[in-house]
Amino acid sequence: MLRKYKNFFSVLIQWIVFGSIIGIIVGSTTTFLLETNDYLGDEIREKRDWLIFLLPFGGVLIGYIYMNYGKVFLNYTLNDTAKLNNLVIDSVHEKKEVPLRMGPIVYFGTFITVLFGGSTGREGAAVQMGGSVAAAVNKFFKVNRLDKKVLMMSGISAGFGAAFGAPITGAVFGMEMAALGKLKFEALVPCLTASFVAHYVTTVAWEHKHEEFIIQTVPEITLMTFIIVILLSIIFSLISVLYCQLRHGIEKFSEKLFNKNHMKRAFFGGVVIVVLTLMVSSQDYNGRGLQMIEQSFIEDVPPFAFLAKLIFTAVTIGTGFVGGEAIPLFFIGATLGNSLHSFIDLPLSFLAALGLIAVFCGGSNTPIAAFLLAMEMFDGKGLEYFFVACIVSYLFSGHHGLWPSQKIYEPKSRLYNTPLAETIENVEQKK
Repeated sequence: MLRKYKNFFSVLIQWIVFGSIIGIIVGSTTTFLLETNDYLGDEIREKRDWLIFLLPFGGVLIGYIYMNYGKVFLNYTLNDTAKLNNLVIDSVHEKKEVPLRMGPIVYFGTFITVLFGGSTGREGAAVQMGGSVAAAVNKFFKVNRLDKKVLMMSGISAGFGAAFGAPITGAVFGMEMAALGKLKFEALVPCLTASFVAHYVTTVAWEHKHEEFIIQTVPEITLMTFIIVILLSIIFSLISVLYCQLRHGIEKFSEKLFNKNHMKRAFFGGVVIVVLTLMVSSQDYNGRGLQMIEQSFIEDVPPFAFLAKLIFTAVTIGTGFVGGEAIPLFFIGATLGNSLHSFIDLPLSFLAALGLIAVFCGGSNTPIAAFLLAMEMFDGKGLEYFFVACIVSYLFSGHHGLWPSQKIYEPKSRLYNTPLAETIENVEQKK
């Protein structure tokens, strides 16, 4: 019995130590990512509109780096860092390994994309850096095979928790991102440790201040309001499916058109974004778009802003540029909720918040993390409504999502008739 407890506490301490190491490094690197992105996007790009015309050439540079330095053979397997979050998910499932160079490459690619006006977020780079750091810890300490998967999840948790200032969400996101219908709870301790340490390193040690979105008013709990929330959540989930399908479609089309030449794909995508920007005569849909997200909580925004951002981001990511997709999903959901305010008699900020969370949930297939994000982001307001919205959005988005490598351990419903242990990519191909 004593030996069992000794072994238990030995493993527990290892997880806490490894989670802390990952959290400290990822918290610091994520702060660098956030601060640099803010500077490049707010201080440089927004004051120099002409930089958008350099986006195609920035795409060529990103493509060159990924084609020449992004592919690494490890254990007789080709690991392509251009697969981004999908490579991190595959590493959790032991299909691939995350090269140590993945973090620096994705940071550089994200900076180029943001500087020249690509429509992306930043959490994708933080998650991939988390995976890169976790891989380095695994290699340095020669971690055993079972714990490698756990620490990879910890890297994901650290990146997400630090990027959004949501440590509880980050802990669960690391466990929930890799697979639908299954949570590996033994990873809770290192994921929680990594996420909280990374969060406090970012906010306390480096004093980074995250953006805040405030719900002014939450409607009273009534049956009619719940019915409206359910109907709206279905709409938000379908919008998330539209984005995912469009982005995947553009990716497949551009790869086929240019024979998987990343440089040509990104150049073409950059030209399309320049043309779209000139067509709308605005750069509101380039970059992260945080200002319009904030605006959607307090006043009206253009009624079709959500559709413009959806197209801009699908083209940017689908043609090989780099960055996160959570903030674009926030933008799409918040502005769509804002637009629906004209037809629905519910508080504006509440509708924007509901859309932000529900669209993210539908795209990421992480209902628990999405609900926790709502609680952390909006100080626990409207928890009943957000819980329902996350469940409905998760169910009605079907087996679609941002990351084709997500494995479906359990179908969302028997109505979908999906085999066990399939990936989203395989399910979509069979359809």
